[in-house]
Amino acid sequence: MVFAQFGIHERLIVEGDAGQTARRILAHQPLFRLGIVCDLGYCVGVVAVLTALYVILRPVNRQLALLAAAGRLIYAMMWVLMTLNLFDALRFVNGVDALRVLDAEPSQAWARLNLGARFDQYYVGLLFCGLASTVCSYLWYRSGYIPKALAVWGVVASLFCAACTFAFILSPNITAVIGLWWFDTPMGLFDIVTSLWLLLVGLRAPLNPERL
Repeated sequence: MVFAQFGIHERLIVEGDAGQTARRILAHQPLFRLGIVCDLGYCVGVVAVLTALYVILRPVNRQLALLAAAGRLIYAMMWVLMTLNLFDALRFVNGVDALRVLDAEPSQAWARLNLGARFDQYYVGLLFCGLASTVCSYLWYRSGYIPKALAVWGVVASLFCAACTFAFILSPNITAVIGLWWFDTPMGLFDIVTSLWLLLVGLRAPLNPERL
């Protein structure tokens, strides 16, 4: 996902310039399609992760684990929609039959509109992802599978992400106070640290197995 966003999309999509964006996509269609494949791969990865988390955390609380899985599934669905918008943008810049009656400029504008919709879809999905991560972090805390301090970090970081995203949807001007990069960075770092912990240490035995 990081490679697709910063190595491909930011290279081809020019903010505020539909014509230049269309020309870059047309000139680098294989690269643009590679970005689509990367995004689809990320969607598959999200589904795999939510399934694994559900299996691991279900013994702690089945209902909450299912709720968290549903939130991450909505996040994955938003990414699928974002990827479909890339296909639509590609059709517009190539000139589908239904748009041949239009000039190049309106077609390019429609393509840019589809690309811009990805931004909104991402933050709608991020809201659900933040809420799901909050629930998962709480279950991590209860389980004792990871250090308590790490789980608390996850709860705080995930709540922060969800709150910032909700505030941004309500009032985009919040970015004057908190930059977009800060919304999910703490939560992303928590995910990375937790992943490394599970890879290197594995799941710890529950501190209170009788409570699970």
